[in-house]
Amino acid sequence: MVTATTQGVKISVDTIYQDEHSSPESGHFMFAYRIHIENLSDYEIQLMRRQWFIFDSNGTVREVEGEGVVGVQPVIAPGESYSYVSGSNLKTDIGSMRGRYLMHRVLDNTEFLVDIPEFELIVPFRLN
Repeated sequence: MVTATTQGVKISVDTIYQDEHSSPESGHFMFAYRIHIENLSDYEIQLMRRQWFIFDSNGTVREVEGEGVVGVQPVIAPGESYSYVSGSNLKTDIGSMRGRYLMHRVLDNTEFLVDIPEFELIVPFRLN
């Protein structure tokens, strides 16, 4: 698990290889990741947008951006958290992802960026 804290928002990421949804012989490697967002600040926040950079070990980089996460723009009160699971596919058996969220502080309508720490996506048989 990797974690990072930006402006009182802690992001933790855990990953798992999805063998049943992958096809190594076709160059399709599927990974799931769980994101846990914890609001350590004194203010209510809302996750407005996401931006991802997805890296394959063959040098390919993809950028994915959009509103919210998994179809929602969650509001997170001080001391509360929000978790979700999503996924990404790679064309290689090793890669990584990193990104950021655009957050909105409800009290004063301030927007700020929160880093999503870089995490590795590695097929388990590559670790042996």
